[in-house]
Amino acid sequence: MKIKALIIDQASLERTITRLAHEIIEKNKGSENLVLIGMRTRGEFIARRIHSKISEIENNSNLKLGVLDITLYRDDFRNRLKQPKVSVTNITFDINDKDIILIDDVLYTGRTVRAALDAIMDLGRPQSIQLCILVDRGHRQMPIKANYVGKNIPTSINEEVKVKLLEVDGEDAVYLIDSSGE
Repeated sequence: MKIKALIIDQASLERTITRLAHEIIEKNKGSENLVLIGMRTRGEFIARRIHSKISEIENNSNLKLGVLDITLYRDDFRNRLKQPKVSVTNITFDINDKDIILIDDVLYTGRTVRAALDAIMDLGRPQSIQLCILVDRGHRQMPIKANYVGKNIPTSINEEVKVKLLEVDGEDAVYLIDSSGE
């Protein structure tokens, strides 16, 4: 895999997180009924950053943050040859009648988000579910659209968007990768 471009650097990522936090607060007229749920793995860390920013802006120390693992909800779960690595969902609060902000790093086909919606509905009945994505790269296979998008990056099928986060990868950056093998 060859890096084609650096799309977002560390400073730009910080600005994007701040902007997303403000958009979420504005659309929801505050943070009183919000809960944030990050999808494992990188969505969890983006959610932590947005949670910190919203808590700071709104002076809200009661803002709830959870982590969702959708491995067993994926529609390709049975088709995989290798054993999937299942992590833990950590949502220790009531989601009924809450406005959930579901957070992930990259929106591509929409299948991961569909699986997340199924998992959330097994936990309760929220007032609403809003989707916050760091990068939307297009190529949807499901009718899924994000409410909040950090950056739209139109890609070809032979390209990938690679999000790197300090907590997981040791750097904050988003790269466009040539995955064609050429």
